[in-house]
Amino acid sequence: VQLVESGGGLVQPGGSLRLSCAPSGLAFSAYAVGWFRQAPGKEREVVAAISRGSFNIHYADSVKGRFTISRDNAKNTVSLQMNSLKPEDTAVYYCAAVLYPNLNVVVTVNDYNYWGQGTQVTVSS
Repeated sequence: VQLVESGGGLVQPGGSLRLSCAPSGLAFSAYAVGWFRQAPGKEREVVAAISRGSFNIHYADSVKGRFTISRDNAKNTVSLQMNSLKPEDTAVYYCAAVLYPNLNVVVTVNDYNYWGQGTQVTVSS
C-alpha cells in the first residue's frame, strides 16, 4: 500500500494551496485519514483528520477556519485545502490512513499504519 501526496510548493503569506492524497491498493472510503505536518526540529503534529464517511472531522486549533479536509470517494482521494497560509505553516505535510471500524477521527501519529512520503509546503515572501 502506498499513499502519494501532491500539491505542495512555495506560496506567499496569505496564499492558498491544495494538497491531495491518493492511495494505491486500498479503498480510501473504508479508512480514517489524517493530514500531519512536521517542521524542522519539531514533532509531527496532526493538522486535520476525517473519519470514515466524513461523519467527523477534526482540525488543529492553529488551522481552524483556514484549512478544510475533504473526501472524494469517486476519485478515491482525500484533500486538504489550505487558505490564508502563514509562515508558521511551513513544514513537510504527510497523509496517513488507518482501517478504522467506527466513525471516530484518529488524531494520534502512532494510531496510523500507512503514511505517504510527504510534500513540502513553504510559506514565504
